[in-house]
Amino acid sequence: MSGAAAGPESSSPAAPEPGALPYRLIATDLDGTLLRSDATVSQGSRDVLAAVAAKGAAHIIVTGRSVPWTRHVLDDLGYDGLAVCGQGAQVYDAAAGRLLTSVTLDRQIAALSLAKIEAEVGPLAVAASRDGLVGDVLIGPGYVYNPELPVIHITGTDELWAEPINKLYIQHPELSDDELTLVARDVAGDLVSATMAGAGIVELLPLGLTKATGLSLAARRLGVTAAETIAFGDMPNDLPMFAWAGYGVAMANAHPELKQVADEVTASNDEDGIVPVLTRLFGPF
Repeated sequence: MSGAAAGPESSSPAAPEPGALPYRLIATDLDGTLLRSDATVSQGSRDVLAAVAAKGAAHIIVTGRSVPWTRHVLDDLGYDGLAVCGQGAQVYDAAAGRLLTSVTLDRQIAALSLAKIEAEVGPLAVAASRDGLVGDVLIGPGYVYNPELPVIHITGTDELWAEPINKLYIQHPELSDDELTLVARDVAGDLVSATMAGAGIVELLPLGLTKATGLSLAARRLGVTAAETIAFGDMPNDLPMFAWAGYGVAMANAHPELKQVADEVTASNDEDGIVPVLTRLFGPF
């Protein structure tokens, strides 16, 4: 993003030259950003994204969800571009139905990190996302998850390490998500990256992996620079994406940490917050 912390009163980006696009790439998170609370994308958001695409800008989804939890959303949108999934671990070509990149979390490092965190705070509820286009999400005892998404329930930790994974999810019975994230970074930050991606969603990732990792790779394939990118998000896992992009827009429902660094704060995801920003920048349609 372009500079110091800002909020709803921050100034808009400079007007482009006549006929020029203000941004060539629109990067949107899914949950809490493009998706409403009922897990749908509004017709208003669909229409404005189609109008922006008609003017020549590309839309790219950048989500913490791995491909198996993202594909049905892409299909519903008729999305045929690149998508950054798995917190940056996967660059997915939706038109071809194949992974262009896939980063896995070393399972020995993951197990060691988990042990170090539990030695500090006590037992955790754990889940894991397996690598690949059809990678299952394994849910351990006590882990609270979105019941609308497909999972496999496991009874012990041995199954976590049976196949390659791209992330671990951890929950604590007493610590808040912010507190658990800080503890994970403090005791295992030399082994893994820890991020908060939503309510009840604290993730352990390959060290150094962020949404910006995957977004930068996808943008390079599209021939677009960071300065030509506007990003929309709502959670701390979007911080690296905002730092990379030329302009960062936080939703009204965003975590305070993201709002503090955003160039602009728009309406909430349930109020189609991407619409007024894109209409102002790219309109009239």
